Amino acid sequence: MLRIGIDTGGTFTDFVVNEDGKVTTFKLPSTPDKPEKAVLDGMTRILESNGEAKSFLVRYGSTVATNTLLERKGAKTALVTNQGFEDILEIGRQNRPELYRLSASKPEPLVPSKLRVGIKERTLHDGSSLTALEGKSLDWLGGKIGQIEPESLAVVLLYSYLTPESENRIAQALSETGIPISLSHRIHPEFREYERTCATVINAYLTPTMTRYLSALTSDPIMEDGKLTVMQSSGGAISGEVARSEPIRTLLSGPAGGVVGAFRTSLEAGFEKIISFDMGGTSTDVCLCDGGISTTNESMIDNLPVPTQMIGIHTIGAGGGSLARIDSGGLLRVGPESAGAAPGPVAYGKGDQITVTDAHIFLGHLHPDFFLGGEMQLFPERIEPALEALTQQLNQATERSLSLEDVAEGILDIVNTQMENAIRIISLQKGFDTRDFALVSFGGSGGLHACHLAKALMIPRVLVPSDPGLLSAAGILAADIVKDTSRTVLLNSGSPETDGELQSIFQELDAQVQGLLSKEGFSGDSLEVHRSLDLRYPGQAYELNVPFSDDYPASFHRLHEQHYGYSNPGLDLEIVTLRVRGTGLSPAPETPRLPIDSEYPLPEALMHEKQMLVGGRTVPTKIFSRQWLRSGNRISGPAVVAEYSSTTLIPEGFEARVDEWLNLVIQERP
Repeated sequence: MLRIGIDTGGTFTDFVVNEDGKVTTFKLPSTPDKPEKAVLDGMTRILESNGEAKSFLVRYGSTVATNTLLERKGAKTALVTNQGFEDILEIGRQNRPELYRLSASKPEPLVPSKLRVGIKERTLHDGSSLTALEGKSLDWLGGKIGQIEPESLAVVLLYSYLTPESENRIAQALSETGIPISLSHRIHPEFREYERTCATVINAYLTPTMTRYLSALTSDPIMEDGKLTVMQSSGGAISGEVARSEPIRTLLSGPAGGVVGAFRTSLEAGFEKIISFDMGGTSTDVCLCDGGISTTNESMIDNLPVPTQMIGIHTIGAGGGSLARIDSGGLLRVGPESAGAAPGPVAYGKGDQITVTDAHIFLGHLHPDFFLGGEMQLFPERIEPALEALTQQLNQATERSLSLEDVAEGILDIVNTQMENAIRIISLQKGFDTRDFALVSFGGSGGLHACHLAKALMIPRVLVPSDPGLLSAAGILAADIVKDTSRTVLLNSGSPETDGELQSIFQELDAQVQGLLSKEGFSGDSLEVHRSLDLRYPGQAYELNVPFSDDYPASFHRLHEQHYGYSNPGLDLEIVTLRVRGTGLSPAPETPRLPIDSEYPLPEALMHEKQMLVGGRTVPTKIFSRQWLRSGNRISGPAVVAEYSSTTLIPEGFEARVDEWLNLVIQERP
């Protein structure tokens, strides 16, 4: 079967095609106003060149859900909740992200007060009913919804994860309206009413947009012989039908594919501890994998908690398309605003504001004639006038005499500092020693910055996979089908009845995910089930997740020591939430391991040599074509390795070798 991985980013849409082990790749500019257009254009190109393909599988990751949420372009959403709890979205946890800012303001909630409806119903913490839901309340609710005319509905009742009957009755009573309804006990069956409300509201807010988008994609005649699955934020794929009804699971769809691809590549190359560094055109995504891909339910997007399971990815607005500007204080800033796919950087021919990519081209780090293998024409002559205008503005504001080169290098220094801080947050600030990890660099712009970051953070080696600009699409294609389920239990580890209750509930959750995966065609050896627990010490407000085993308390104490610097093995633990992940294993192509060739690259590999400005010094730099590099080749910096989807800068003092899987492994020379 023809298998296709697609990743829609803010600047480019990437395609990876696997036909019986033969892999081809290409990129197309994204079409933000109509994101399915770039996908369908690419599918047309693929199927025209594979005319005999009778059926195909598409694994898809996109930023549509993320951008809809960030840009607040979702549906008009109503919230149905318990009477007296209508304002929970505004009350929240009363946290203050900017503690010392006197003029701090909170973003407007996704559901304004006039669209929040309270209904007479109350369930207690043990699942018993205090105020039953009556028929006349449902009749009143139907009339109220008819008055406010929402496009989507979120239903969140207290403790519905214990007894969901009332939420189901509300959904049944409103089913004739035809409005899509998100129920909290299905979207997020866990305690903490604020987080559960946020998750359900976000899901409802995104549902109409994602339904229209995925329907437009799947209903096109080009897709009639294909099956579509969508990458979810937790690192596995879900069906298109689930993505329509639970779009919250796709918020970090594309970046999750990048982490999956990076970890698979690093395992092949012998590295189990990695920091993935994905720098694209719009953003940079970093993730720490300590022997495995970990997930979290404490993610925040646009100051909104997203408590569903997601890979622990930290994202910042720093990419190749990040715009440079002078702020009101006269300082040079870079990002988070991006030129995106349209108009793009100045060198693309339409933009008029300098970006990180333009700075690299001006300094000679990027070969304009080799961009996307020469498929995309650049206009480097447009950069100097735009950079000169920015430099003049900066010099006037600071009363200095900076050169164009100073400002271009300043742009890179700023974006490097931003990305360095992002990696510190997920590593050093969480008790991990960066010297134990390899930096896996990918994305269209990652290779230009990876060595600088590795040196600044004392990361001993950088691994740049083959075709790094398409690794997210490759990871999406290789992803397994994953089903996650959970249940809040609030048990004490010291109670004699706890072990029996854990086994009983885990068996129910196991059966649930196995049933879902069996519908997808997975069983026996192609299906794996993993259990885990959210645990905390009594009195704590937040939990740590550990795998379920006979010695889970000891695992928790060790993890708590690592995260917080102390542990108390003498205390019983509070078991908060049980989690089960079911995985339907998909066949993943293995990269062939090649025999070691000569240390010296072929003559064809050296494209040319030129002067390049790196770190304030102009140095002679060799430019290599990656397609001619062979296993065992070594390259000493300063050098540039150019390829179709990306460019890798090897600074002076660094050396790169090509390993048996054609990865570039870069280390600082002793």
